[in-house]
Amino acid sequence: MTDGQGLPLGAVISGGQRHESAFFTEVMDEVRVPQPVGRPKTRPEAVAGDKGYDADWIRKWCLERNIESVIPARKETRTGPGRPPVCDEEKYKDRNVVERCVGRLKECRRIATRFEKKASHTEATASRRC
Repeated sequence: MTDGQGLPLGAVISGGQRHESAFFTEVMDEVRVPQPVGRPKTRPEAVAGDKGYDADWIRKWCLERNIESVIPARKETRTGPGRPPVCDEEKYKDRNVVERCVGRLKECRRIATRFEKKASHTEATASRRC
């Protein structure tokens, strides 16, 4: 999870065989944005994801928390009742910020190939990289 400037806000380390959308709620719970006054902000205004995040439970989770989901529909789900979900194309164009952040992290071979045996070591390496 990154902000609009490409700075990481939260991450969850998992096995390489698991799809990242399975950890959507865990990553969202990691977000804490400090505010000048008061408690940290934990909910974004919008969440942009690729077609891999096109799941009804993710859209429902965002809707329950008044978070706009900027997720395009997969090709096979574009037909049927209630489809296609609306995706703001202008906001989706800004999603490249996330991909650039991931690209910067993967420049470090230790992170990209997961040399470390413990997740805490991988997290430490990733936090130094950013």
